Amino acid sequence: MPCALCGDIIPTEVARCPACGAWARRRDFRAVGVALFMLLGFNAFIALGAGISLMRLGDPLRGATHDTYDPEATGRVIAPYADVFTIGAVLAAITGLLYVGWFWRAYGQSPGPHRHHRGWVVLGWLLPVVNLWLPPRMVYEVWVNSGRYRTAERQLAGLVVAGWWTFVLFGVLLAHVFTHGSVATLADARFDVHVGVAAAACQALAAALCMVTVFQITRIQIGREA
Repeated sequence: MPCALCGDIIPTEVARCPACGAWARRRDFRAVGVALFMLLGFNAFIALGAGISLMRLGDPLRGATHDTYDPEATGRVIAPYADVFTIGAVLAAITGLLYVGWFWRAYGQSPGPHRHHRGWVVLGWLLPVVNLWLPPRMVYEVWVNSGRYRTAERQLAGLVVAGWWTFVLFGVLLAHVFTHGSVATLADARFDVHVGVAAAACQALAAALCMVTVFQITRIQIGREA
């Protein structure tokens, strides 16, 4: 493959350009993919931990009655979980920046023709309404165009991408409902805890399915370059 700096041919068995010493693009792309994969795993771990902890919090509420329920104490217990979701949102934003950088590279390396200009890799996440449907469509396009897939394999890839994006949207929506929920009554507190558990589960599943897309696209493109 040609060197990105000097244009000299880099043999597949070496990691650096023999002429200028620059790292091979496939190694750089692999490094970004591995870092993104690990960061997504950390996102999934945080969300899963929050969900399990909230499930344990729901046990005392199931045994409580309207006479024994204390909204102030419950509010103090649930409040830190709103902070956990806020921290998770910040971590997801950082992960998203790395994801966009990785996907920019993956989109440029995938065989065309593409339905959208490469600039939509960034704009597709920023523009309202468009960001509800364009990112998963572009990810699916890059995935199936990067390798040779049969119809059943394309459908499986489509299910993974659709599942990932569905869990992303539900995770964001449910986390917003949870952080703005009420614990004024026992029923409200139970509902809020259930919403929090569902939000954490959706976020963990979204991160796990996103890991699948990152792994598969990176693996296929690295293999093709080699």
